[in-house]
Amino acid sequence: MKIGKIISVEYDKFRVRLFHSTRNSTVNIDGKVYYFGNIGSYLKTSNSLGNYIICEVIAIADWISKDNQAYSNYNLDSSREIIIKPIGTLDSCRFSMGVGIFPSLYSDVEIVTYKDLDLILLPDDTKPIDGIHKQISIGYSKSLINYEINLDINRFFNIHTAVLGNSGSGKSNTIAHILHEVYRKSENHAHGAKTIIFDANGEYPSAFVQNSRHNVNIDKVFYKPNIKEPTNGCIPFYLPYYLMNLDEWLSFLMASERTQKPFWDRVLQESYKFYKIFNSKDDSERFANYLKWKLRQMLYTIVTRVESDTSKMTAAKGAIAKIRDLCISMYDRIEKQVADDVQNFLDICTSLSFISFGNNNNSLAQALSIFVQTEEEPLYVYILDKGNNGITLKKSSQHKNGSFKQINEEDALKVHNEKLSAGEYFDYQYLRTAVEIVLLEEESMGNLHIRDFISTMLSRLDFFLNNPECEFMRVKSDKFNDEQTYLSEMFGISDNPERSKQLIAIDSSEVGTDILELMTSVVSRMIFDYRKRKFDKDRRKRPVHLILDEAHRYIRKDATYIMRENIFEKIAREGRKYSLFLIISSQRPSELSQTVLSQCGNYIVHRIQNEVDMKYIYSVLPYFSDDYTSKIKQAIPGEALIFGNCVPMPLMVKVTKAEPAPNSDNCIVNEEWFRLSQEENK
Repeated sequence: MKIGKIISVEYDKFRVRLFHSTRNSTVNIDGKVYYFGNIGSYLKTSNSLGNYIICEVIAIADWISKDNQAYSNYNLDSSREIIIKPIGTLDSCRFSMGVGIFPSLYSDVEIVTYKDLDLILLPDDTKPIDGIHKQISIGYSKSLINYEINLDINRFFNIHTAVLGNSGSGKSNTIAHILHEVYRKSENHAHGAKTIIFDANGEYPSAFVQNSRHNVNIDKVFYKPNIKEPTNGCIPFYLPYYLMNLDEWLSFLMASERTQKPFWDRVLQESYKFYKIFNSKDDSERFANYLKWKLRQMLYTIVTRVESDTSKMTAAKGAIAKIRDLCISMYDRIEKQVADDVQNFLDICTSLSFISFGNNNNSLAQALSIFVQTEEEPLYVYILDKGNNGITLKKSSQHKNGSFKQINEEDALKVHNEKLSAGEYFDYQYLRTAVEIVLLEEESMGNLHIRDFISTMLSRLDFFLNNPECEFMRVKSDKFNDEQTYLSEMFGISDNPERSKQLIAIDSSEVGTDILELMTSVVSRMIFDYRKRKFDKDRRKRPVHLILDEAHRYIRKDATYIMRENIFEKIAREGRKYSLFLIISSQRPSELSQTVLSQCGNYIVHRIQNEVDMKYIYSVLPYFSDDYTSKIKQAIPGEALIFGNCVPMPLMVKVTKAEPAPNSDNCIVNEEWFRLSQEENK
């Protein structure tokens, strides 16, 4: 039905004068009522090729002018005008954004019917074929009464998506509703889906409880860190420390990458060596042998590096004293006989570190060779005599009072050559011991300020070792042998043909920002590494979607991350190639990484009133226009502007309310303040 003609054509808008016979803003066509006189409704005109140009009403005016008489020949003597903005072009079978050929003056303007909208919004093959669903409902058009808006599943989920809006604007509801639509499919359930929600506020478990009407075959898991047993539907979440790579350790400890990285690498290696010692045959003797060998190496470095005997012996006594302190904490793990052997070794080393008139007479240097086993069987070393000229050591095949067993250097080197591989288990309880060993080695080489240099790193290590917030990381067994086992058991990510854990939520509401950033980054990095190992067709199978709630907390713009290389920026750039996708949700778009936001192909933008956020969105998205800003500012909770790959043209939608809803409702203050007490109700 024609309602008027174009009387002015500009690049971004057309001016339309209505027919004098068009008296109302509604029209009935084939029993359906269409509203065209309201902002946001759709009209169409045609160009010289006969293609329809779909337009959106952006302004309406009703005024009286002498110009009306000039348009009377075209039946345009009405006082009503409409300004419309061109959106795209509809030919006989396809809609495309943008306008190639513009309409001419006095082209007719017509109502856009539901049939036209179906051509634009609904492709021909919307019905499931062989159980493969193609669409999900997102809600209803704000401009077209009772017109349901559907999203193409493939176009929505095969690229990164941003869900933005102020607090309380409906972001959590939108995500929950979308997941309801996916997991409620009945004819053929979404057994191949894998959705992991990093739930920063603990909102989502309530949306996916038993009465959520999801397909019974959907496996849902809700995790929460630092709980010992199932609580409120959540089960304990673990992130074993030994699955962190070296860079992640450095980031968590706030260590300097260039200078402190080698130090921490040696600490991890030493921790692994102690773990291997205490999980092998004759572990007490291997520990004692290795520790004596380590101290001998330090003493050798000291006597060959330092010039003055006084300085040598001072440094030697310091190293011996610190090893002695270190042993006190380890004696409960070794047999008494072996502990006595170590104690005797330390006593003899202390005795050899004497100074007589400023001279040691090379007593310590000469003794170091006697410490090492040269015979087939180790001998026992003891002090034979303490004279004015020094100390005389003696070797014996029999144990004597105050003696120690010679160092088996071959066995010590076997322990020394044990190398920790990425993701391999080691006992975190040896970390402090390992730190002291590496510190002593550094100090023996003259690096006397090393303790001051790594003080921040050691404080962060103590935080990991002692703080309850890190308890979920301190897994005390090798339950998860490697990254692959961890991903399989915790997230159901594996090559097993039987899929499990389709919907996973991790409630991180009770962990701090540092731990949240570490947890999300390490898990995402392991998943990304797993997906990168896929080749050819396998890359396109078993996609994984990460939903990042409150994303501005760990993918910030122009900020110093705890994790130096933000894994989400890497996934945003490369994840699509490996079927790993992000759905980011944020109430502060201006704090989001520009890299991540610009890589999104779909946008669901709820109400945003902060001018800084709006300007940032405008600057990041090249096709974002001023009229989008007006729509977003005027949206009410639950309404959103949707644009991108998932819809043929930008749509203002009233998103369907999720049932059950996520736990994100506001407090009703007056009811809480003035609610009658139980006694008053009685």
